[in-house]
Amino acid sequence: MENLGSYFIFIGGLFGFTIICVLIFVLMSKTEHLHQLQAALYKMKRSFNELDEQAKLIVKTDLELNKSQEESAKRLNALDALQKASRLISTTLDENEIFHRLEQSLITKLGFEKSIVLIYDEVKKLQKKVSWGFSDDDIQFIIGDIEKDSSLTLSLAQGHTFSSVKAPLQRRETINRLFNVEHFVLTPILTKNGIIGLVFVGNRSNAAPITEGDEELVSILANQIGQSLENARLFEEVFRSSQVLESKVQDRTKQLASALEEVQTVSKTKTEFISAVSHELRTPLTSIKGYASLLMTGKLGNIPDQVRDRLEKINTHSDNLVKLINDLLDIARIESGRVEMTMRKVQLAHMIENVRDLLTPQIRDKNLQWELEIDPQLPEVELDSSQFERVFINLIGNAIKFTPEKGAITIKAAHDNGWINIEISDTGIGISEEDMDRLFEEFYRVENPINQKVKGTGLGLSLAKKIVEAHNGKIWITSKLNQGTTFHFTIPVKQPGHDEKR
Repeated sequence: MENLGSYFIFIGGLFGFTIICVLIFVLMSKTEHLHQLQAALYKMKRSFNELDEQAKLIVKTDLELNKSQEESAKRLNALDALQKASRLISTTLDENEIFHRLEQSLITKLGFEKSIVLIYDEVKKLQKKVSWGFSDDDIQFIIGDIEKDSSLTLSLAQGHTFSSVKAPLQRRETINRLFNVEHFVLTPILTKNGIIGLVFVGNRSNAAPITEGDEELVSILANQIGQSLENARLFEEVFRSSQVLESKVQDRTKQLASALEEVQTVSKTKTEFISAVSHELRTPLTSIKGYASLLMTGKLGNIPDQVRDRLEKINTHSDNLVKLINDLLDIARIESGRVEMTMRKVQLAHMIENVRDLLTPQIRDKNLQWELEIDPQLPEVELDSSQFERVFINLIGNAIKFTPEKGAITIKAAHDNGWINIEISDTGIGISEEDMDRLFEEFYRVENPINQKVKGTGLGLSLAKKIVEAHNGKIWITSKLNQGTTFHFTIPVKQPGHDEKR
């Protein structure tokens, strides 16, 4: 029995031990599982915290993105408004219209509640041009305070912009109190001539703060206003100058017209006087020449040689006077249009040859070389041969007179598109530029040794010019001292308004 009891005790102890071992094993398994669960819980907490942080970051990023989008939208709206404002004020040259186009809605779109545009007048006093959010009393107070603040006006004149973003604290507080705002931009309107005004925009404390982008936009708007005002004022100045110039031109035109009328009257009177005097002189000259010729014939008795010499001089001088009077009459007639040109087709080569035959004695006396360069295909020219022959006689005679012995005279003639170009050149003493300007004036004679020895009337070149112009031509001269002179003239092949005659 004792053994059996011991057996049962042993079995009971073993069973208890087994149960304890099982319980210990189960407890250890539970503990391990608990550790695993605690580790998983910790991991889950950490993951949750990370997710929470990421969620917060996402929310923050989303808020910043929304804010950036709002800022971008605001900036785009402001840029669009600025672009419209620039286009509107840059398309007018009226100063008042520029400010009229700066509507309140435009400034509102830029994101501001209050604004003022002040412009300096002619006496450098600020004048209100545009304002929103301010009473007239406010504006007068603001203008007075700005004009008293020399440091502020000097800084603005130097191109400085003040804003609630980066203005010094004391300056920012002063401007806040003056304009009764919390956020602001105050910028000058500048042109190449300096400051001409100011632009102010601002918001109260319940509005969004001013950014550097806002400051930049307002500065751009101020620059655009300055450019538009400068263009408008420049246009006004040019317009006024043109009006004054036009008035002066009209006055001067009237004076010139009056002077021209006086000149024409004087010229007409001169022509009529020369014509009348020339006609009056011809009769006694004819008598003088006739009596001198009669006495020289000896029909009234023998004439001593000394008397005959005097009579020959009277006859020669009478011929010179008759030529002078005839030249004067011809000039007067051409100027008054009383000379009726008889236009016929003429070969210029034949006319030039006839003039050469007439002047051959003078050419031979000085042993001058005669050269012709005439186009063999030169067409016949419509002109008054009796009148135009005098042109060649005067010009070639002038060349002979001023060309030294063994010199050369060259005649050129060519056809060019309905015009005949003629040149008469010599190797004479030449003419100064001062004398060339007056060479075709009536009675003008160049001061030189040859003219001092040889008498003349000073009418030959003037008459030649009148005849060329009467043929719708043009005459001019080129010359170099001590190298020679060339007379150029052009005439049309066919004279307008004249029937062809042979």
